[in-house]
Amino acid sequence: MDSEKVRSTLLKSLEGAGSILKETILERRVMAHKTELSLVTESDHRSEELIVRNILKQFPDHSILTEESPARGKSPYRWIVDPLDGTTNFAHTYPIACISIAFEDHGEVTFGGVYDPFRDELFYAEKGHGATLNSLPIVVSQNPVLAKCLLSTGFPYDRREHPDDYLAIFKSFMFLVQGIRRTGAAALDLAYVACGRFDGFWESKLMTWDIAAAHLIVEEAGGKLSDFSGKPLSLRNLKNELVLQTVASNGFIHEEMIKVLK
Repeated sequence: MDSEKVRSTLLKSLEGAGSILKETILERRVMAHKTELSLVTESDHRSEELIVRNILKQFPDHSILTEESPARGKSPYRWIVDPLDGTTNFAHTYPIACISIAFEDHGEVTFGGVYDPFRDELFYAEKGHGATLNSLPIVVSQNPVLAKCLLSTGFPYDRREHPDDYLAIFKSFMFLVQGIRRTGAAALDLAYVACGRFDGFWESKLMTWDIAAAHLIVEEAGGKLSDFSGKPLSLRNLKNELVLQTVASNGFIHEEMIKVLK
């Protein structure tokens, strides 16, 4: 596989989709409600169309998994795309949102990018080559004490059916850490763990496209990922389905986080 061609296509797609989001965030064009709490905007579709067009122009035989369209292709080379992570934020003109694109080679994600067009911040990683923010190397925080940590989390779309479960975990962490944030964009949460803004993150029931690129970025920045039991969260396990439990940290506080989640 031509690595430079993959890299170029990924970065060009992130930049182009980012321009769409910046140009359209004030339009408030909600197209549909996938569920009562899950929205889709016109910008989701425009961003996805641009990304898919760019990929197919360079790699017409590759498989593509995107949030807003059926999966296509059966190639061992697969692109995993979230054209707009943070749609609810975006629909309310709250500029905490991003685009996430990962490239998978025979089941292993080898390239990943998360782009926040509103801050012009590009988080990027290649397998075995480290992670960067706007081309500068990044690493996870070195904070070893949970009590001094800033964590982030999110609540799944079924939170009205299971509020006590999610709030119980939140409450447990609330008494143990310095602060908890909820941005509403999981890919950015993970990217912020990678660059040390957050020390840790947990969330249930994310989708493959939410975490594929950011998972690689966290790993390449020196972070650790697992499920709530501590079992390693492997990119090779990411199928076209829910990722039931995701924990990411700087590594130092991971076992403490797992104890709370258990």
